[in-house]
Amino acid sequence: MLKFSILGALQIRTVSGPAEISGDLQRTLVQTLLISEGQPVSGESLVEEMWGDAVPDNQANALQAHVSRLRRKLRGLEPGRAGSRVTIHPSGYRLVVGDGELDAAEFVRAVRHAESSRGGDPAYTARLLGDALALWRGPVFGGFACGTLCQLAGARYDEYRMRAMELRFDAELRLGRHAAVLAELTEAHTNHPLRERFCEQLMIALYCSGRQADALDVFRRMRRHLDDELGIQPSPALRQVESAILCHDPALAGDTRTVIPQLA
Repeated sequence: MLKFSILGALQIRTVSGPAEISGDLQRTLVQTLLISEGQPVSGESLVEEMWGDAVPDNQANALQAHVSRLRRKLRGLEPGRAGSRVTIHPSGYRLVVGDGELDAAEFVRAVRHAESSRGGDPAYTARLLGDALALWRGPVFGGFACGTLCQLAGARYDEYRMRAMELRFDAELRLGRHAAVLAELTEAHTNHPLRERFCEQLMIALYCSGRQADALDVFRRMRRHLDDELGIQPSPALRQVESAILCHDPALAGDTRTVIPQLA
């Protein structure tokens, strides 16, 4: 069994340790096949992803040579495997990846599960998403995403990461751990200043930590930032958090588990 990781630099792990994939073209080939998560990728798409505008004269032969090289590499990592991991189909090439073998697929599965069970046990959600977020070792592909398909996949996984963070912060706040997540929320809001949900959560965490003035200052700075950058006003949800703080809503000062669902 192999373990493929793309939430960070491309990595393949075997029972005896990590395996190296050498060469930019080979890494691009593996990454493109992995992001399809078991679905065939056309030869044309692979060629465009690997070479871009610098397509070799005999692109079919060049691609086949790289596919054969990858097959040999993976076969050497799993000498007891019955069939090749890389298979050819009428619609293209496919890399066989089983359940639990690709970190990105496991991460997305955890986020979707947390979404579907939202409103359930916050302690379980916090643990589930904490473990899922721990799979990230850096930017998708380690920042090596040359082609359009890999770039789009990277953006998709990044969005899932942001959603996982939001859901985890919701769970932590429902558990009353507002002080414990202040540093992480401050970092998330600073790194993603236009993402209003992080701002809402940071304001709630500050208020519930006895820092009302700081919570309102965060709102004022967010309002200016939205106006300067996008020419828009804060969303109704964000204004609702500000109003709740200004009127000392008992739900904010008391059990945050009753507040988060109302403001989500």
